[in-house]
Amino acid sequence: MINKVILMGRLTADPNFSQTQSGTAYCRFTVAVDRKFADKTTGERQADFINVVAWRQTAEFVSKYFSKGKMIIVEGSLRNDNYTDNNGVKHYSYDVVADNVSFGETKTASMANGGSSYTAPSNGGGNYSAPQNNAPVQNNNSAPAGNNSMSAGNLNDFEEVLGENDLPF
Repeated sequence: MINKVILMGRLTADPNFSQTQSGTAYCRFTVAVDRKFADKTTGERQADFINVVAWRQTAEFVSKYFSKGKMIIVEGSLRNDNYTDNNGVKHYSYDVVADNVSFGETKTASMANGGSSYTAPSNGGGNYSAPQNNAPVQNNNSAPAGNNSMSAGNLNDFEEVLGENDLPF
């Protein structure tokens, strides 16, 4: 079976960075993704608001380089987090667990769209992809199961693209 989600949209608010009780970093944010077609009566495009959670180095990357209004590309999987509250009411919740996160626009385009400034990492910046052990999101803030030692890889292989004319394709 395949569970693959790819989103491109804008952050609706600054990412919410936190840590589990065991110190594992995670970050929650919401991405507004435009629907393909505009409303026939108003001509306005509708958007879906997708909740995303990132873990470990990906969480640190998102919280450091992304803010409200920034275009983001998220690749991950869909997870459900259904639970029954103390009153016996069943709640249904879905999150995208991010595996890879990338900038969705250049720094220049971000500034033109009203985004706040970010400083690219001294080692090049650009896209970021970290291997993850994606444990399900838990409501009790306990640590996710699995191996907590992860490597972010080498970001020296990335090059900052300053404008659309600098793209290699």
